[in-house]
Amino acid sequence: MAINAPAHSFSQEPDIRLEDYLDDKLQSTTDLDNLDGLLANVEVQRTQLQTQLDDATRELQDVRRAAQDRQNGISSSIREFQKLQESIDVRLKIVAESDAPEEAIRRLEQPMKQLHKVDLAYQYVLLLQDVENLRLEARSHLPQNPKAALQPYSRLKKLSLRLRELQRVADEAATHLVDYVERITESLWDEMKNTMSKELENILKKRNWPQGVDTDAEMDAEWLQCFEKLIDLQVSEILYTDAVVALLPFEVMAKPFVQWFNFQFLGDTTTSSPQAFGTFCIPQFLSLVDKWEGFFRDNVGYVLASRFHNTKVRHMSVYMDPACALITALLPVMREKINAMVQHGLKHSQSLSSLMVQLMDLDDEIRSKFNYDGGHPDLGWAGLTSEVLAKHFDDWFKAEKDFALERYNVIMNSPDSRNIDYDYSGAGKMKPTFGAVRVTDLLKSVTSQYERVRKFSHKLQFLIDIQLDILDDYHDRFKDSLDTYYTLSSTLGRTLHGLTKEQAAALEGTGAFETLCKVLGSTDHIIATLKDWSNEEFFVTLWEQLQTRAKRSDSGGNITGGMSYESVKDRTSAVVGLDGDSGILFDETIAAYTNRRKTAEEYLVTALIDSHQKVFRPYIAKAQWTTISDNSRIETSQLSVTPELDEPLSIIKRNLTFLAAALSTAVYRRVWREALDKVQDMLWANILMTQSFTTLGAAQFMRDLEAITSLIDRHIPDGSAALGTLLDGSALLNLPIEVENGAVSLQQATDRVFTDNTEAKKLLTELDLESLTPANARKILQRRVENSE
Repeated sequence: MAINAPAHSFSQEPDIRLEDYLDDKLQSTTDLDNLDGLLANVEVQRTQLQTQLDDATRELQDVRRAAQDRQNGISSSIREFQKLQESIDVRLKIVAESDAPEEAIRRLEQPMKQLHKVDLAYQYVLLLQDVENLRLEARSHLPQNPKAALQPYSRLKKLSLRLRELQRVADEAATHLVDYVERITESLWDEMKNTMSKELENILKKRNWPQGVDTDAEMDAEWLQCFEKLIDLQVSEILYTDAVVALLPFEVMAKPFVQWFNFQFLGDTTTSSPQAFGTFCIPQFLSLVDKWEGFFRDNVGYVLASRFHNTKVRHMSVYMDPACALITALLPVMREKINAMVQHGLKHSQSLSSLMVQLMDLDDEIRSKFNYDGGHPDLGWAGLTSEVLAKHFDDWFKAEKDFALERYNVIMNSPDSRNIDYDYSGAGKMKPTFGAVRVTDLLKSVTSQYERVRKFSHKLQFLIDIQLDILDDYHDRFKDSLDTYYTLSSTLGRTLHGLTKEQAAALEGTGAFETLCKVLGSTDHIIATLKDWSNEEFFVTLWEQLQTRAKRSDSGGNITGGMSYESVKDRTSAVVGLDGDSGILFDETIAAYTNRRKTAEEYLVTALIDSHQKVFRPYIAKAQWTTISDNSRIETSQLSVTPELDEPLSIIKRNLTFLAAALSTAVYRRVWREALDKVQDMLWANILMTQSFTTLGAAQFMRDLEAITSLIDRHIPDGSAALGTLLDGSALLNLPIEVENGAVSLQQATDRVFTDNTEAKKLLTELDLESLTPANARKILQRRVENSE
């Protein structure tokens, strides 16, 4: 059999694999019988191999042609790219030299904007579709399954909140869309609440609520189930809202109460009048809550606890306490009544003032009786008063200030305002004027008006702009009074301004004392009152709040409202904003009044001294101390008082009696100690150190001093101690000429005193006259006529 194969496929070298094949197939002679089969098999294999070789050859040719075509395509693309690049370079050059791109951009701006609007509108439509789907889904679950309805509503609510957040970042863009989604969300929520509310209203109507329900009755299962549905509907709203939310079932059940309230207090009945607000409206409101408090707590208290005990509102009484939830539901209608009362009060300031007191009483009653916290368990409920003051504080403040100033002016202009109130306190206490007592009473009433106000700035404004203003004006009156007194009483003042008869008459007798005691007693009363107030809890707390705010602000900033740090500091205390525990609210005021009190006391001492100096002039000028007596031993008790001393004794007694009634014991003794010091100096210098004395004259002087000291001691226990040195000098002056029983005679004393200081001090110690110095003792003994002979 011939084998067709390419000539180049044969080789002259033997094929080892062929030899191995033949050796394997032709191992014996018998194998030659199978030679034809063997050749046929070889031919088949050759044919298969040739077929495979032909296929491979064709594939190779196809690949080569494809590669060539691809190479040609790439070359063509390269050439086209190069041409395009050259074209681009040419056009770029042209573009660089012309304004064609800007024109093209301008032409494209409008189409691009329109395209953007179309895309935005498409997104809007999708969003609105989502909103509508969520709304329909929520509605489909009502009223059977409010919890299921909350899921799509919650998604819609979150979408609304998210859109509002994005709008703020995007400079308030898409206003209509955001508002629309919010309106849909709110309308859906209202629809959900209305749907569920109608179910409860039908139940209440069947039970004739509230007339047909006893306060001790129990709510049936259907009632409770509907109540729980409404609570479940609101749970998410309550947990994701910071504001206080009225519980829906309580709003529904409170509708009959609201209708009753509207009829009674917001209609045309007599109970709707402003005069009936405090006497009828408020008591009836509180009575209503008190009546149904037990009913709600017994029936639904556990429902509220089960829904909220493990939530963030578990400490809020408005959600945990049914009575407080009822109050929350009723407060809107009370606010409506209060708004009407405020409008009336704005036209009648007196009504506005009384209204605020009534509101504060109402707030306190709600807080204390029902433990209502208004959703703020830590800070407590701000109260209806705070809501009114947030809008009308300036109106109320003006009314209170006008009333206080009007009352203050009435007090100042009253006939007895400047009279001393001797019955104000017992003996030994300072006596203020009637005006001072009434002013402090007025200030106390002002405090009672604002002490329950919760806002710090409001309280501080009342303190500074009403109370301290009144105190400053009253202080200025005292200052003017003292300045006028000084002008009238001083020689320079009388010379410059003159003195009328009426003014002179007012200063005669105890007139000057009375003028000064009025100032002294009144300023002391104001100081004592302010110090007492500074220890009261209200003013202590106000001071602590002021300190806290002052430390947070710099010296140039405002502490609160329109009050700067410096202005508040000047009106209250110099230590405002400083560290330490010193300082009170009234430091500056007390300091000012203390200065006036000190000045009045100094003037009083001066007036007392002037009174004594004037009345003692005849006694000093006319008394004769050199009268001779035959009796060398004279008992002072046998002598009568010098006639010229009668007037001084009478004046001293008058002064003692008058001042004892007006001054406190401490001030009384202090004033008289200084005045008696001057009396001692006057008698010491003008009589004891100036006059010559016989035995009788010395005894007479001693008798006169005994009369003076006896009078003083009757009014001031041990008050004569102020004249101690003068009495010792008189005792030394009265040493007898002749002595018995080892007593010291005048001559012996004289000899010892003039020996030396040591002997003189020894003598004075023996005579118990240690207040005298040796020099004074020598001068006194030289005044005895007997020592001059």
